[in-house]
Amino acid sequence: MRMRGRVLSVLCAAAATAAVFSPTSSAGQPDAPPPAQQEAAARDAVARLAVPNAGYWFDPGIGKLVVAVVDQASAAQVRAGGAEAVVVARGQAELDRLLADFGGLRPQDATGVYGWGIDPQVNGLVIRMSHANDQFVAQARRIDPNLRVVNAASAPRQQSGDVRPGSPWWPGSETYCSIGFPATDSAGGKHFVTAGHCTNDVSQPAYGEISQRNRIGTSNSGGGRSVNAREGDMGVVAVTESGWNLSAAVNTWDKPPVTVTGSTEPVQGMSVCHSGNTSKWQCGRVTAINQTINYGSVVVEGLTTTTACSLGGDSGGAWLAGDKAVGLHSGGQSSCSPGGADDQSIFQPVNEPLRKWGLTLVVGSGGDSEAPTVPGSLRSTGGTSDSVSLAWDASTDNVGVAGYDVYNGSAFAVASASPSATVTGLAADTSYTFTVRARDAAGNQSAASAAVTVRTQSGGGGGRTFSNDTDYQIRDFTVASSRLTSNATNAAANPATVKVTATHTCYEDLTITLVAPSGRWYTLARGGGFQCTAFGGPRTYQVPLNERASGTWTLRVADNGPGDVGVLDSWSVTL
Repeated sequence: MRMRGRVLSVLCAAAATAAVFSPTSSAGQPDAPPPAQQEAAARDAVARLAVPNAGYWFDPGIGKLVVAVVDQASAAQVRAGGAEAVVVARGQAELDRLLADFGGLRPQDATGVYGWGIDPQVNGLVIRMSHANDQFVAQARRIDPNLRVVNAASAPRQQSGDVRPGSPWWPGSETYCSIGFPATDSAGGKHFVTAGHCTNDVSQPAYGEISQRNRIGTSNSGGGRSVNAREGDMGVVAVTESGWNLSAAVNTWDKPPVTVTGSTEPVQGMSVCHSGNTSKWQCGRVTAINQTINYGSVVVEGLTTTTACSLGGDSGGAWLAGDKAVGLHSGGQSSCSPGGADDQSIFQPVNEPLRKWGLTLVVGSGGDSEAPTVPGSLRSTGGTSDSVSLAWDASTDNVGVAGYDVYNGSAFAVASASPSATVTGLAADTSYTFTVRARDAAGNQSAASAAVTVRTQSGGGGGRTFSNDTDYQIRDFTVASSRLTSNATNAAANPATVKVTATHTCYEDLTITLVAPSGRWYTLARGGGFQCTAFGGPRTYQVPLNERASGTWTLRVADNGPGDVGVLDSWSVTL
């Protein structure tokens, strides 16, 4: 039977320890430090004392560690060290014998008994019971008259339950990540896939609760089950502890779960949602697939970028397209504030780790079949000779609205992740009738909104170009920012056209971003890869956006690599 530690380590100078426990106010009177500081100080004191004892505990009422000792000399030594002392009748050796005698009663077989041990505050035994067993308690009191009995309504169990996509898990003592998707191997072994940068340590314990509690299993068991390199950002956690079940029900936090029915590959423009322990449930659209991303510490290929926001701690979490598993969260902008960049979050396609490690996705039957509510109050908020800007009241959904589809008559016109959009490519001085439908991550679509009829302007919209010809040096690990002011009215063209003329020795080192007057960022180019090609002459970018045309527009050119030189000669935006 495992016994508690008997002797604490080295005794430090009395004055130093006393200072920890007795801070003084400006008036010269002792102040009690905040609880967290008190508890930390107590833990420090435990490491400093070297007094034979019969246990110890922290007393928040006095803000001190209390040590049980068997004689006044030890008590004086403890008090000199800044802690409090209580003289008790039994030393640790006697308590150990007491516990051994109690073990002879086979408490593990006694009805209603779910726990036992030594309680230093009573200097004796404590047993924990879920219901009465007077006969056993009487036997225990014959061993220890000081017996303490703790009653509870029910017996505890190891916290286990379901391994659910999007829920948190802890790699050892590190900060948390999020569960991707449960899967099984050919022998029926249980696992879940998650991010490789969460599973990089070989055979690291994986927990379902902070402070290394409620173990789930082992991350990257034996090595070879984690990749965070060019190949991808993916890893496997083996679910080995009893009581943990694999679930296909995605944790959507405050909404009914989505049941995973299979997997799919990402497609640009696809509606996706992800679940993670920090940002919870977020939706958007895929902006690009098979991308190479340079995270600074590692370059990863084959990743997918999206418009959905995310935060630190979402790593490894589940990405879905409808009720199909599509990815594992890899990284992003770590911001869910308004006006974020288009490429806010990045995921590793999920089929790759399933194939690599021969795993089969855990799936369920059924899924989300409830459609969102109908968008309300569709209205025009502006327009030009070739575009119309629309807005509407947001829909609601039992799980979450993934986006909206705008229709020009019966024809699809444009998709939007927010309750507004701009329809472009229209004829001047012409009437158009629009409706909008909401959709959720499972692909359920609402009925059409009430229609709104809008007439485009007779002229003056589109074709409005503004430029800045000032030269800006592009230096290593700095950002060149160039601004211009548009006095154009109404909505900007969608897409807007941005023309950049520059010279630079390595285009792949550059991240080029357009910042609208609203503060929203639109990524034109994102560097990556090991090959360098020169940026020579003009490059033109088409930028889908939903913005007012007037105000200050900013072009940002960030050089993310060493040993390169360049100049931003000029740029223009056609709104």
